[in-house]
Amino acid sequence: MSDPEEPLADWARRREERLAERRGRRRAVPLVDGPLRGSHVAPSAPRAILEYDGLAWVPVTVVANLAEAQALLYPPPEAARPPEWDRPALGEGRGRHRRTPSKPGDTGA
Repeated sequence: MSDPEEPLADWARRREERLAERRGRRRAVPLVDGPLRGSHVAPSAPRAILEYDGLAWVPVTVVANLAEAQALLYPPPEAARPPEWDRPALGEGRGRHRRTPSKPGDTGA
């Protein structure tokens, strides 16, 4: 609950932030008779794609089946290489955990 002494402008700002983080979310709803069930129940049924506009779920489009809905809701990531792949290769040696000789003539084994 909020503080009753909180200024209305602060409450309105917090409410707008909460609504803004949900705005633009999408979901797929199967277009079948009966109650809503899990998406795996009727994978070949058409789906309505709904988007949250901040106040209500608004229909965006209709797709033919579950596979098309998943492709629309969860697009594959870009094929670009992660930046860590551009690091230089490691140098010669057996790794940083190898034992180093502590005395002259010691082999470290």
